[in-house]
Amino acid sequence: MADPADLLTRNRDWAAEMVAGDPDFFRRLEAQQAPRYLWIGCSDSRVSANVISGLAPGEVFVHRNVGNVMANADLNALTVLDFAVSVLKVEHVIVVGHYGCGGVAAALDGKGHGLLDNWLRHVKDVAAKHARTLDALPAGARADRLAELNAIEQARNVCHTSIVQEAWARGHPLTVRAWIYALHDGILRDLRFLVRGQADLQPAYRLSLGEDG
Repeated sequence: MADPADLLTRNRDWAAEMVAGDPDFFRRLEAQQAPRYLWIGCSDSRVSANVISGLAPGEVFVHRNVGNVMANADLNALTVLDFAVSVLKVEHVIVVGHYGCGGVAAALDGKGHGLLDNWLRHVKDVAAKHARTLDALPAGARADRLAELNAIEQARNVCHTSIVQEAWARGHPLTVRAWIYALHDGILRDLRFLVRGQADLQPAYRLSLGEDG
């Protein structure tokens, strides 16, 4: 399917199929956007939030970038987070990394990647922070572990934003989680980072890193 016009045909087929199964689907979708989840994921074309989570349009609000990064100076990501929490009143923010992430691999390969290197600085900072853990692993396992650690650290960054801190302060029931997706079997895995408020943050972080004690 090389011609973008084919996508228009597929879109019409999809819309007709949705109406055939549920005649009111688009009327409901048009009337309200009320997702319970904000998904912060990677731009990788193989990791579509709605598809892999089994959710329909309207059920998940999505922000994606290379490496599922939540940087404290990224106005785009912060605006999405603020809209999701303050306007849509989502109840769950989930940072989802994935194994086989090209951005994570590029952060580890020691090569130059042009403009991308400026963005990968965020992932490289995670690698530097956890260098002892990563260096102890076989070379083939480092990218997978960094993908996990990066999801955890970005979820932690979400928790430190003024948006989330203020939401918790005013009693908004909001959880922040870190998950990882495996391309080889299509399964989402919980990284044991689950925070419901400021008091949960450090214990959840330690648990997600395997520091149970």
